Amino acid sequence: MAMFTWYRDADRKTRRIFWTCSAGWAMDMADSVVYSYLIPVLMGALGMTLVQAGFISSANFFAAALGGWIGGWLCDRFGRARILQLTILWFSFFSFISGFAQDYEQLLVIRVLQGLGFGAEWAVGAVLLGEVIAPRDRGKALGTVHSGAAIGSGFAAVLAGPVAAAFGPEWGWRVVFWAGVLPAVLIFLVRKDSDDSDIFRRAKERADAAGHRHGIAAIFAPKVLRVTALAALLSLGVQGAAYSISNYLTPFLTGERGMTQAAAGWLVMVNSAGGFFGFLTNAYSSDAVGRRNTFRLFGAGFVATSLFYVLATRGGSPTVLGLSGFVYGFFQFGMYASFGAYFTELFPTELRGAGQAFAYNFGRAGSAFFVMFVPLVALSTGLSAAMGIMGAIGIAIVIVTIVFLPETAGSELRDLHSDRPAG
Repeated sequence: MAMFTWYRDADRKTRRIFWTCSAGWAMDMADSVVYSYLIPVLMGALGMTLVQAGFISSANFFAAALGGWIGGWLCDRFGRARILQLTILWFSFFSFISGFAQDYEQLLVIRVLQGLGFGAEWAVGAVLLGEVIAPRDRGKALGTVHSGAAIGSGFAAVLAGPVAAAFGPEWGWRVVFWAGVLPAVLIFLVRKDSDDSDIFRRAKERADAAGHRHGIAAIFAPKVLRVTALAALLSLGVQGAAYSISNYLTPFLTGERGMTQAAAGWLVMVNSAGGFFGFLTNAYSSDAVGRRNTFRLFGAGFVATSLFYVLATRGGSPTVLGLSGFVYGFFQFGMYASFGAYFTELFPTELRGAGQAFAYNFGRAGSAFFVMFVPLVALSTGLSAAMGIMGAIGIAIVIVTIVFLPETAGSELRDLHSDRPAG
């Protein structure tokens, strides 16, 4: 098929990196969301309260933000492929160790450590793939990698559901966490020296020859501060909008639409299925019509479909909720697919890892405030309206921010100390 021409045109090294990043991100995402699916079981097994379970989740997210920033800086300093191996091994190890936790305190510490690797894996992999893929295909390749999030979410549901149930309440959740060691095999598909891009190696040689050593805070230097701030705000808007609704889907479906817990679970799966197609559509549209126009199109689609979903489906049947949720999920998840390509193009090679990781994880950590405000707004508007309002505020941030960012689709990557392409 013509739509896969970019993959056929890629060399074997690029294809291997693509599949490694795709599998790593899918398993990374699976381990992240499987914790939320297991919360009721973990509360019973470890004697945790709901507040404690929520604190572990929040601590994991903030650790991911810090780990992403540090991991991005390390990959600028020591190489993309080498740090990708380290991050995969790191989060796989602590995912596995989570299955041995004996109480709340142990699980908290382990999940914080796991978060450090989780936050870095996607950003480092996206930088590596973004530098080796042809500029005209960057959106397609990285957007397709991001579609692994929907696959990972579905895999997590299988693990936390039938797999955990098969081993019973005492051992089921432990087996699920032990399965988190599986991504560790991906480190054997990455070659720590030869897989780094020529763009990165030449930029590093120039920086070393000139004696330039960039610290972790170099992304806040005057020359790149504007891009860093705007990219972080763009990420905050997208992720704040998405989490304002997705974080409350189950209570919305059960409490306001009268669905059973089982029916709500199936409807969330339908939402994720729509997201898979949204990822792929965004991946191709961002190369065709540009990064900025794609954010505008998906942002507008998100506002329209999310407001319909949360406000216009009162008394709706599961079929209506499923169909509207599929379309809403298409836009909710699809918005994410442009991040990898756009951030790779916005930041210079010497700071690309740190900049991309910081911006993406700033949005991830900052989305916690959107999640926090939804129930506060709901006190006066109700949950449905609060979800819609906070989601619309996030998209407003996206639309305003994108005005001040350049269009980069199809552009050559650049280095820090000149306006010429980095290669």
